[in-house]
Amino acid sequence: MIVLGIESSCDETAVALLQGNKSTFRVLSSGMATQQAIHTRYGGVVPEVAARNHIAAIIPLVKKTLGSRIPDCIAVTAGPGLITSLLVGVHTARALAYIYKKQLVRVNHIEGHIYSNWFSSTGIRFPALALIVSGGHTELILMKGHGLYKKVGATLDDAAGEAFDKAAKIMDLGYPGGPAIAQRAKYGDPKAIPLPIPMLHSHDFRFSFSGLKTAVLYCIRDKKKQKIYSDAMRDDICASFQHSVVTVLVKKTCAAAQRYKVKSVLLGGGVAANLALRESLTNAVSTVPGKSLLAIAPLHYCTDNAAMIALAGYFRAKEKKFVSPLRCDANPAWELPSMKDAHDYYNPR
Repeated sequence: MIVLGIESSCDETAVALLQGNKSTFRVLSSGMATQQAIHTRYGGVVPEVAARNHIAAIIPLVKKTLGSRIPDCIAVTAGPGLITSLLVGVHTARALAYIYKKQLVRVNHIEGHIYSNWFSSTGIRFPALALIVSGGHTELILMKGHGLYKKVGATLDDAAGEAFDKAAKIMDLGYPGGPAIAQRAKYGDPKAIPLPIPMLHSHDFRFSFSGLKTAVLYCIRDKKKQKIYSDAMRDDICASFQHSVVTVLVKKTCAAAQRYKVKSVLLGGGVAANLALRESLTNAVSTVPGKSLLAIAPLHYCTDNAAMIALAGYFRAKEKKFVSPLRCDANPAWELPSMKDAHDYYNPR
């Protein structure tokens, strides 16, 4: 089966053509138009600007990615995300489904990040626990089978990616903040600055990063007032901030893996590209009773991309979870389904 995937939930316009055959997946072609340089000038994504750039980029990307090939199915990100951005991808997919007379699948963006792990391992077994950490999401999701999800943990306020961006802005490191802080953290001492590790001992699987970001703000204010703030100290703050985020993410993921006796642990989302997080989770999962398999999305499939949407769409198509192009619409607040709501999730009223 050949699936065309379309992703436009935020500021990346992406299209990919994937060939799937049972447990073998191959990306035949892909294209992406990034808007990072545009939004860097504003310190974050401007929805109207993002939508206009999606409109300009998406059709040329589709033509280049498809070439002379015609897909068997079309999969598109229908949410969550920025509504103006989502609509560009959804309406493009609807038009293509109508023109080519092909089946259409709605894919949840978080679901795409979960399935990005199948690019690194086809031996994933259920139940699986996915830690999804991106710009707008920090969630622990229990997966009983394909399309069967239960959210067991989430952030109460800022997501980890948002916290990285906001902390970087406080330190004048630019946008996006995650890579900038990770780069600086290489030269810093994670124990030099006593930043909090939020909700580490809360005995649940919830997260909170807003207070950590505020702690960085107050720390820098105090150091500047004492006239001891320096580049070296900024490196220490970056290292300490990263350490706090990684520590709580890893500890709660391992605790949840043990609680639910999972056979696989998955890591996806933009923050999953953070090498400190990847290394720490790899080491920690190896000590969890039960010897769970760890799958981490390849670096180039951590950030928003269309290959993961095509792959998630492949599994939905195998289960014939199609939707009429006339009923396919965007939902910026679309949640993953509970297991009992899976049918309505894929077949919206």
